[in-house]
Amino acid sequence: MTVRSLCVYCASSQTIPEQHRQCARELGRLLAENGIHLITGGGHVGLMGETADAALAAGGKVTGIIPRFIKQWEVDHRGLTQLIEVESMHERKQKMFDMSDAFAALPGGLGTLDETLEIITWKHLGLHDRPVFLIEPGGYWKPFHNLFEHMIATGYASEKSRDLYTVVEGADGMIAALETLPPAHGGENSSRI
Repeated sequence: MTVRSLCVYCASSQTIPEQHRQCARELGRLLAENGIHLITGGGHVGLMGETADAALAAGGKVTGIIPRFIKQWEVDHRGLTQLIEVESMHERKQKMFDMSDAFAALPGGLGTLDETLEIITWKHLGLHDRPVFLIEPGGYWKPFHNLFEHMIATGYASEKSRDLYTVVEGADGMIAALETLPPAHGGENSSRI
């Protein structure tokens, strides 16, 4: 599969560890260097801003999708290649989905968790077959992975649920995983949504 665009879900919080900031910056740079268009939430703060700034500084293309009510808080990134304004969070998530060949989650809070779980659920439901990655700097996603294992162990999810996402170590691991993806099945960005 040739990934030309990667949607990255991540924190807009400012109170985040430097290790996570460094991972976000490295990811942005590597995406740009590999010609992968970054699709993001359109904010200039937190890991969202770090990833976008690093991609832009390395000559990459970055599209942000931001709901108007969030833009009113003056958190929109004004230096992006493209900033798309939408009316709602639902429209934002759909637009990010439509523009992306694959999805990745850096550390984040409630919004990141919501977006990540939704894209995994859509895959579980057969609404898409695109790759989903959790980028792991320092064990952040371990509790999430443990919850999946608990759901499998207690019968609430099947063993196949383990195949819905892939955990990768840092930005280098993300790029390496993209390079080893098998050819895509069906048309690019195909979905039933």
